[in-house]
Amino acid sequence: MTGTARNFLFATNQDDVALTRLLAMLRKTTGFLDGAPGGPLPGWYVVGADNSAVFETLYTRLATNYPDAGQPFYATRIWTNLFWQPAYVAVLAVHIHGALPKFSGMAQSVKNIDISGFRLAPGPQMEGDTETLIAEAGAQLRAMADVAFEELKQFTRIKRVPALRLLADRIIDLVRRLGEYVPGMSVEEQQRYCTLWLAAMGLEGQGSLEQVQLEDGSAAVILARKGCCLDYLAFPDAYCRSCPKQDDAVWRARQIENANAERSSAG
Repeated sequence: MTGTARNFLFATNQDDVALTRLLAMLRKTTGFLDGAPGGPLPGWYVVGADNSAVFETLYTRLATNYPDAGQPFYATRIWTNLFWQPAYVAVLAVHIHGALPKFSGMAQSVKNIDISGFRLAPGPQMEGDTETLIAEAGAQLRAMADVAFEELKQFTRIKRVPALRLLADRIIDLVRRLGEYVPGMSVEEQQRYCTLWLAAMGLEGQGSLEQVQLEDGSAAVILARKGCCLDYLAFPDAYCRSCPKQDDAVWRARQIENANAERSSAG
């Protein structure tokens, strides 16, 4: 939706219904997002709360499971765990649900070495054109990231620019997935939305979606990342498909091969 935004808030008595619809959409669209209404439970992660016990639990479990990976991997894995669910909620709320909750207060559950499962309190949801919703969602995500980074930095060493690049990577990949989640979305739209999301988070230039041609002659987008998740420290000689540490030709070939496979299976 384009044009002048309508900053409409659902009436108070619609809050529960709106949240129920959002959570159902997230679960149906992804098949794995497990959200519920309500506030945080004991031991859950909430941005801005005292999360030292959460960090300690995750760090200890990661070190136990991957004893040779080292501190940079543990810190980076904790960081990426903090944002994968808020990022999904933000992008899918904007592009599929068509309204945006105040997700910055969401509570997230710790499960083994990961964060998975969340709770959102019912509340007003903002409607508007896509550009305005992206601007609001991106601002919420960046505000969350700035607070969470300072919290995590007090617990363990982590570098700001690489951390923010990983947040950008998550959003870029989600916009790529919109080609699957939103039938009919063109690669040009995906590229435009990618630019808007990164601008909304103040992360311009920290990655992009690159257009490629597939075996069937159709167009697709692949990730042009700048961040590295450091998974290779835990899994030696196993770079992620889109890892920027790879040779450009290998990076491109692996992603195109995957895109061709996805297109074939979808057909």
